[in-house]
Amino acid sequence: MVGATDTSGPTRHRLVEQVYGAIFSEITEGRLAPNTRLIQDELADAYGVSRQPVQQALLLLRNHGIVRDAPRRGLVVAPLEASFVRNLYEVRGVLEGLTSRLAAERNPARARAEGPPLVTAGRAAAETGSVAELIAADIAFHRFLGEIAENPIIVETAAPHFNHLRRIMGEVLREDETMPRRIWDEHAAILDAIAAGDGDSADQLSRQHIARAATVFVDRLRAQEDAVAEEARGRRVRR
Repeated sequence: MVGATDTSGPTRHRLVEQVYGAIFSEITEGRLAPNTRLIQDELADAYGVSRQPVQQALLLLRNHGIVRDAPRRGLVVAPLEASFVRNLYEVRGVLEGLTSRLAAERNPARARAEGPPLVTAGRAAAETGSVAELIAADIAFHRFLGEIAENPIIVETAAPHFNHLRRIMGEVLREDETMPRRIWDEHAAILDAIAAGDGDSADQLSRQHIARAATVFVDRLRAQEDAVAEEARGRRVRR
């Protein structure tokens, strides 16, 4: 339950943010699957709020591409498309590579001092299997690299796509039990390169890290899209 009181002004704004976060978390953690219909009254009852903050939160989610309009169904959870994920991760790979290179050049000492606890926290999250904890640990690690890279424009460039990246992370982590440990092994290697001041290796390892995750998920999405297309062709033939 998000809260039971709707007022006006700043409190209402916070309530909309809380409802947005609650819906987004359910999508990211797989409790609201792609193409699930989102009914305002049901969500309002579930979160203990009125319809208005739910409506506003859903409009924001639609504007951000997380939900979409569906004919005769209203709003549904937007499916992730293989082409979109591929394009997004191509850009992310470049940005993460540059971030790690700059971090290695500018702050290897901070990487050595402050980075290991983040990797330890990530490995602990991997042992729990909690998608929410894994995403939080991953975000903390990459935010730290962004901070020590000392280039805020990189962060600003990635910011509009951040929720999509969180959602993709959730999908990847849920579908492959071995992925969390591999991710944190790769994070540890990236951090070691940064801490050593090796910008070339940090850049390369970061790009490879992103490319591997993208390949796994894009291949999975393409297989799903092919299966849906084949099923649709079969229905047309039977008619």
